[in-house]
Amino acid sequence: MNTQKQSLIHQIDEEVKGLSIPLFIGIIFGVILLGTGIGFAASRLMMIKNTSLPNTVKSNKTAGIVDKKTFKDKVEGKLKEGGIDGEGNFHLERPGGISQNVYLTSSTVDLMQYIGKKIRVHGETFKGQKAGWLMDVGLVEVL
Repeated sequence: MNTQKQSLIHQIDEEVKGLSIPLFIGIIFGVILLGTGIGFAASRLMMIKNTSLPNTVKSNKTAGIVDKKTFKDKVEGKLKEGGIDGEGNFHLERPGGISQNVYLTSSTVDLMQYIGKKIRVHGETFKGQKAGWLMDVGLVEVL
């Protein structure tokens, strides 16, 4: 019987081939730099794409977004300040009394400048809790 003792620890004679640490760090840095550049370019392209607003108008008689697909409802009346129980910031007075009022809000048009004027608004109707007719205004025309 051969009873030679073998060591569990062996000497590695071959040199491990691979990337050097400076080269590895350089590759990581390059990938991060490339990713940042691509992200920046993509965000600029999205900003350019998003700045093309729908057909907006602003004149003495008309203001807002001309979008008949979104703002398909229209109504005329005299604009007054005040909503009803927290719904709308303004309302249109129409013939027939308070029950015929249309309560309005708008994120596209500053309605304050039209208070007291007879106007036509184009907007999107929403279901109100208290208001009989609640509308988000997209376009205002002074009559």
